[in-house]
Amino acid sequence: MRISTIQQFNTGVRGIQDNYAQASRTQEQINSGKRILSPADDPVATVRLLQLSQEANKLEQYKTNMTAATNSLAQEEAVLNSVNNVLQRVREITLEAGGGALSDQDRQALATELEQREGELLDLFNSRNARGEYLFGGYQSKEAPFVQNSDGSYSYQGDEGQRSVQIAGSKTVALNDNGKELFVNIANVNRVVTSTAEAPEPTNTGTGRISLGVVENKTVYDDQFYPQGSVDIVIGADAESYEIVDSTGNPLVPPVTGALERNDSGSYDIRYAGVRVTLDGEPAAGDSFTIANGGSENRETRGILDSISTLRKTLESPGDSTDAKLERRDVLAVTLDNLDNAMNSVLQVQTTIGARMNVIDSTQVQNDELSLINTTVTSELEDLDYAEALSRLSLQTVVLEAAQQSFVKVSGLSLFNLI
Repeated sequence: MRISTIQQFNTGVRGIQDNYAQASRTQEQINSGKRILSPADDPVATVRLLQLSQEANKLEQYKTNMTAATNSLAQEEAVLNSVNNVLQRVREITLEAGGGALSDQDRQALATELEQREGELLDLFNSRNARGEYLFGGYQSKEAPFVQNSDGSYSYQGDEGQRSVQIAGSKTVALNDNGKELFVNIANVNRVVTSTAEAPEPTNTGTGRISLGVVENKTVYDDQFYPQGSVDIVIGADAESYEIVDSTGNPLVPPVTGALERNDSGSYDIRYAGVRVTLDGEPAAGDSFTIANGGSENRETRGILDSISTLRKTLESPGDSTDAKLERRDVLAVTLDNLDNAMNSVLQVQTTIGARMNVIDSTQVQNDELSLINTTVTSELEDLDYAEALSRLSLQTVVLEAAQQSFVKVSGLSLFNLI
């Protein structure tokens, strides 16, 4: 076998270059601390590392989302605490306004404070988060959700959406609560309309007066009273009992009757199908009083601001007549119940906020564990074994030196040396 001089030279150089490249590659690995410098070093591990990197990016985004969610929920909780404090003060004013010794000036002073509290609640309902988004506008986070109309009533301009962020692979958490569900859809206890029968038929001869109706049991009301439309309370012949009849004057089946018994305030409380009314004065035999399903002003729900506005207007109206006092009493009673419903609504949402924050905390722990596992696996696939690399570099250096020395020896061989 004949080997040319140039072939011999090229083979020697190529061997030195290959050995030098291997030693240089090992040196780069040692300098970077990474076993894989390019996909060619380990294609399978490279794909796995790419997957792990994507998962790490997701976990980092989830962490950012959880921070944003925690901040938003914490701010909402703080706002709701303030709302509850204001509602508690409004409730105290309502109880104080029921005092019989108050003058028109005293009630006007309470109405003035109510006006301030009303404005404070409006500002709280239109609270924004750190990004300038309205907390209670649903998806409509750029416009104020609550506005006051020209007639003094309030309108909700947002929607019923609930913004959410992803905090894990298949887990999301709500960032906010819409103001309609929270502050507008408050159960209204005054869902019925009451009236006293007047001439020509039948004509009440007594001094009895029926109060505003209060729905004490919504389930019973929806099931029994609402389908009837309306009923009448008819005072018995002895003026000490009553019977409830349908709108045509026919007795109910089975008959509903009861005795008129005075309560602590000297009035008569009558309950039927989840509804409670109070008769004041002295009803006479045959007198009739009507209870009917409510209209637009006696709807199933009533917003917090509208309830407070109604109370304020009542306190602003002067009058110490019997009718004025009884009307004021009815409004105060309805307002108290509606305020309690409002506070319960806020409390329920605060409970869900606490539950959501607990979910965020537990998910953060899970994500931290996943992140640790990913880091461990990534390190096993990517990080360099320094002991092995240094040993390999030592061997490659010896091989490189041997190749260099052998090349010098072989390249020095020539027939011209024998001439």
